[in-house]
Amino acid sequence: MTDNWFKTTLLMAAILALFAVIGGMIGGKSGMILALLFGGAMNVYAWWNSDQMVLRMYNAQEVDAQSAPEFYGMVAELAQRAGLPMPRVYVIHEEQPNAFATGRSPEHAAVAATSGIMRLLDYRELRGVMAHELAHVQHRDTLISTLSATMAGAISALANFAMFFGGRDENGQPVGLLPRLAIALLAPLAASLIQMAISRAREFEADRGGAEISGDPLALASALQKIEYYAQGIVMPTAEAHPETAQMMIINPLSGGGGMGDLFRTHPQTADRIERLQAMARGVY
Repeated sequence: MTDNWFKTTLLMAAILALFAVIGGMIGGKSGMILALLFGGAMNVYAWWNSDQMVLRMYNAQEVDAQSAPEFYGMVAELAQRAGLPMPRVYVIHEEQPNAFATGRSPEHAAVAATSGIMRLLDYRELRGVMAHELAHVQHRDTLISTLSATMAGAISALANFAMFFGGRDENGQPVGLLPRLAIALLAPLAASLIQMAISRAREFEADRGGAEISGDPLALASALQKIEYYAQGIVMPTAEAHPETAQMMIINPLSGGGGMGDLFRTHPQTADRIERLQAMARGVY
């Protein structure tokens, strides 16, 4: 927990620094101060509201024991096994098989699964996936991932503003096209790299933690294999429109995974994750 609080603080400091750089490009010292104030306000707002922002973004529908008894009951059983409060449970009406967890703490957590994943997986596999998501809640990864997704989106918006509306430097001179173009291209990339710096290791730990919660590492391994295969052929429009949320998912939801994408992966290689889970089932990991 202490490690995650340190990572959260480091993440927010790095993103505030990006706000300051972009603000300086737009309006010199005054722009830097305004950007820092805006970034600080966004930090506070994202801390309290980022989970609802992401759930609204994906048009997630909350379900309960009456509307989705089997799915809700599965999450309730796993939460009890993990010693967690019951999270809010959501279904996202997207064809791509995927799932994520969000919320600033276990007491304010939510888990969501797409209708596509619920159709694709059998009960045992889906249980393995939801145990993985609850492991993120247990490890308090959800705060980091949701905050970083929200703030990365804000960085992209501010960088685009700098590109199209320019600004003046501290000497009152207009900022040239090349610096503005560099900010528009590099600032979102830097925000993404900050996200990815803490993303991959969290997935391995959530796989391990989820397998311990469910008591069935091979169920998650089988689920990951299926999701990886089918997700590649199905576009997830909301994720494509908001790529900063990709690192929240159990499998990278973005299309076009080759080329440069392999250098900036939001998730570990699925084959590596499966191998570790299989080793865990054999008692050697």
